[in-house]
Amino acid sequence: MPLFMIYALDKPGSLPARLAARPAHLEHVNAHLAQLRFAGPLLDEAGEMNGSLLIFEGETVEQARAFAEGDPYAKAGLFERVEIRRWRQTIPSPS
Repeated sequence: MPLFMIYALDKPGSLPARLAARPAHLEHVNAHLAQLRFAGPLLDEAGEMNGSLLIFEGETVEQARAFAEGDPYAKAGLFERVEIRRWRQTIPSPS
C-alpha cells in the first residue's frame, strides 16, 4: 500500500497552542495507528516541539490529506506549512 510523508511545520511562537491541542492530537493519532508507520514531533535547537512528521499508509493522497486535515493541530491553526508527498521506504527493506 502506498506511503505518504506528512511534514507539518508550526507557526513561530505556537508552542502553547500545540501543548493545548496535544491530548486531542494524540487521540486522533491513536485512532489511526493501523495507518501510521511512524509519527513524532519535530524539534527546534532547544529541543522544543515545532512541527510533526508522520508516515501514513493509505490508498490515495486524498486519504492522507483527510487524515492530516482532521488532526486537531491542523484544526487549531497550528501549522505554518504542511507538505504531503508520496514516500517509499528503502532502508531498512520493508520485505
